[in-house]
Amino acid sequence: MSFTGHHSIEKTNLILDLISKKQKAHAANITNMNTPHYKKQEVDFAKYIGIADSPLETQLSKLLGASPHMQKSGGDVNISQELFAMQKNSLLYSMATRRMSAIIKEMKQIVQVGR
Repeated sequence: MSFTGHHSIEKTNLILDLISKKQKAHAANITNMNTPHYKKQEVDFAKYIGIADSPLETQLSKLLGASPHMQKSGGDVNISQELFAMQKNSLLYSMATRRMSAIIKEMKQIVQVGR
């Protein structure tokens, strides 16, 4: 068994923060879809996930903080697309929480062996 360490927890935590921010953006879009002059909000998930394996991850996460800024895209809100995106986001959340659970389980096993 190889210990994944603190680094994996940080990556998974970043992903969970991004998923949360993205879900909030979709909820805001749906809530304001009939608001005149409302600009659709988006979180560029791929942009931040791309840094997860970069040697600059620590520096960038310090600059960006735990949750990145939402961007105004200016497009119209399509309820079907927003609901589909929320479902996709829900699956990503499920995968990330399973990963975090596996990391914690591995850490517990290591502690038990050390006793």
